[in-house]
Amino acid sequence: MGEITRTKDCFLWFMSLIYLFAFSSLYIQIPGLYGDNGLLPARLVMKEDEKSNSWQQLMEGSPTLLKLMPNIGLDTQTGMDLLCLAGMLVSFFCVVSQTARDFISFTLLWMFYLSLYQVGQTFLWFQWDILLLEAGFLTLLVAPFNLQLLGRRWPVGYPHDGITLWLVRWLLFRLMFASGVVKLTSQCPTWWGLTALTVHFESQCIPTPAAWYWHQLPEWFLKLSCVATYIIEIPIPFLFFSPVKSLRLFAFWSQVLLQISIILTGNYNFFNLLTITLCLALLDDSCSFFSHTHKGSSKKKKKSLAWAGVSGLATLIFPLVVLGYMGYKSKEYFSLKFNPDWTVHSKIAFSESSFMEWLEKVMPYTIYLGAGSLGIEVLLSLIRSVMTERGIIRKSLSTAGTVFFALMATFMFIISLVPHSYVDTSAYRSLPKYAKSWHSKVDPFQITSSYGLFRVMTGVGGRPEIVVEGHASERSAVDGWKPYDFFYKPGNVSWAPPIVAPHQPRLDWQMWFAALGNYQNNPWFLNLVYRLLQNQPDVLDLISSNPFPDRPPKYIRATLYHYHYTSLKDCSGVEKCSWWKREIKAEYLPALSITDQSFVDYLKHAQLLQEKKPKKLKLDNIVARIVKWFREKIGQPEGFSFIVSILASAILVIMLNRALFR
Repeated sequence: MGEITRTKDCFLWFMSLIYLFAFSSLYIQIPGLYGDNGLLPARLVMKEDEKSNSWQQLMEGSPTLLKLMPNIGLDTQTGMDLLCLAGMLVSFFCVVSQTARDFISFTLLWMFYLSLYQVGQTFLWFQWDILLLEAGFLTLLVAPFNLQLLGRRWPVGYPHDGITLWLVRWLLFRLMFASGVVKLTSQCPTWWGLTALTVHFESQCIPTPAAWYWHQLPEWFLKLSCVATYIIEIPIPFLFFSPVKSLRLFAFWSQVLLQISIILTGNYNFFNLLTITLCLALLDDSCSFFSHTHKGSSKKKKKSLAWAGVSGLATLIFPLVVLGYMGYKSKEYFSLKFNPDWTVHSKIAFSESSFMEWLEKVMPYTIYLGAGSLGIEVLLSLIRSVMTERGIIRKSLSTAGTVFFALMATFMFIISLVPHSYVDTSAYRSLPKYAKSWHSKVDPFQITSSYGLFRVMTGVGGRPEIVVEGHASERSAVDGWKPYDFFYKPGNVSWAPPIVAPHQPRLDWQMWFAALGNYQNNPWFLNLVYRLLQNQPDVLDLISSNPFPDRPPKYIRATLYHYHYTSLKDCSGVEKCSWWKREIKAEYLPALSITDQSFVDYLKHAQLLQEKKPKKLKLDNIVARIVKWFREKIGQPEGFSFIVSILASAILVIMLNRALFR
C-alpha cells in the first residue's frame, strides 16, 4: 500500500464521530434504563458502599471506572452520567480538532465505554457495542502519541502505521467472513433456501420506511440479493489482503454498498457506519477522496506512463482473472442463470456437509493468510523505519517503535484466532494452548470477540410484537384498555417506520427480543410493567406516550401480535393505506396489578426491587452538582433529534474553524 497518513486521520475522525453517537445515544437513556427507578438499576451490579483504593481492586471481576465513583462522592447512576458526558466531550473535540485525535483521547474513550459496558447488562450486550470496544482498542494503537519530539510536528505519519491499520483490516475480515459463514452453519432454512430477505425487511428490529418498498420487490430479486450477500461476506473479504490496489478497491466498494443498503432499510444505530469506518483500512492516500493535486503531479504522471508500459498489463489482467474466477464459481455454486422473462434463477447448489468440509479446509488458510500478510506488513514497516528516517537516533527510535507495534500486532493476532475459530470446531481445537490462555486473561477487557450477524432469520410466520396496555379499573374488563405507544417499534399500524439511526433506542430493541421469547426470560420486562404501574417518570420518558397522565393505571397486560407489511394489492384503490396489518397470537402477560404480592415477590427475587432502600450518597460535591445540573438541563429528550443537534453543532464548529484559520 502507498502513503496512508490521510487515510489514518480519516479513520480516526470517523471513530471519533461514532464514539460521539454512542455516548450521546446512551446518555439520554441512563435514568430510565439504569437509574435507581430504572429497568435494570446499575447499582445492583455495583457495590456502592465499597471503595476501590487500589489498581488490583479496580481490575477484579469486571474492570470499570465506576468502582472509583464512591471515592469522589458519586453513586453509580451519577457516575454513568459523568462517564457519558466526559465521553461526549472528548469525542466532540476529536471530531472538530485534528490535534485532539491522539492516543490519550482514544484511550479515555475506550476506557469510558468499557466501564459503561460492564454494568450495561442486557441493554448494552449487542454485537455493535462489542465491535466498538474492539475497534476502539485498535484505534488507540492507530492514533499518534502527538508528542513534539526531535523537531517533529503534527501531523506525523509513522512507519508502523501500516501494521496498526492492518489490525483494523484483520478485524474487518473476521467480522465479514464470520457473518457470512454463520448464515450457513446455523442451518437456517431461509438462508439455505435464499428466502431470508423475503422476511428480513419485515421482521428486522426497527425498519426504515424504505424497507416496506424493498419488501415488495419480486422474490427472484430478493433471492439474488441473498446470493450477493454471500459473495460479499465470504469470498470477497479475502481480497482485503490483495497486493493489487484495484482488487482492494473492489472489495472496499462491495462492502460499502452492502452497508449502505442496510442503512437505507434498517435502523442499526452506529453499526453500519462503524463497519464502513473499518473499510477505510483497505485504502491509501492515493484514492481520489484522500489525494490532493500537487504542482509536481504532471511529472509523476509522465514517469507513471513509462512504468505503466511494463506493469499496466499485469495489473489489468490479474484482477480480471480473479474477479472472473469468482464470478464463474458464484454461477456454479448458486446455479445462476437468466430466464426468458428477464429474471434470474438462483439456488444453492452445494450441500450442508460439503460446505462444512470446505469450511474445515479453508479455516487454516485464513490463519495462514493473516499471518503471512502481517509478516509482510511488518517487514515493509521495518524497511520504512530505516529508509525514511535520517540520523542514527531517529532510525533507532523509529525501528524500536516498529518492533513494539509488531509485537503488539502479533499478540492481538494470536488472541483473535480464538474467537475467529469459533465457526469451526476443528480449527478451534488445533489452536495452541497459549493462545487460548492469553485470550482468557484479556477477555474481561473485550479487546477481541467473535461475530456473526443475522445468524438465524426470525419472523418467518409473521413479525412477533408485544403490545402493552393499561386499564384504570377492572382486570377482567373487555373495554377500556389503552395501549402504550413506543417511540420507534411498530405499534399503531398506521404509523410509518421511523428513521432513528445512529441513535439506538435500547428499550425498543429489547422489546423486539422479548417478543421472540417470553417474559420469564426477560425479568426487566416485568420491571417495566411495575414502573408503568407507578407512572415512573424516568421510564415513561423512554416511551412515546402515556395513556394515563393523571394517575397510574390499576392493571397492565401484554398481548403478542404478529405484524405483516401491507402489500401493494392491499393498498390499491385505498386513499390512505396503513403500513402494517396484524393479528392476535397469544396472551404474552396476564393483567397484573401493583398489589399482586406474587408479582412484587418475583421482582424482589430477581433483585430488581429491594425491601430496604439503598443508602444514598449525599452528592454534594462540585462534580456531582455539575453532573446533576447537566442532567436537569438535558433530561431524556428524543434520541434522534438530540444526536442530530450534536452532530450539527460539530459540523458548525468545523466550518467556523476552517473559515477563521484558512
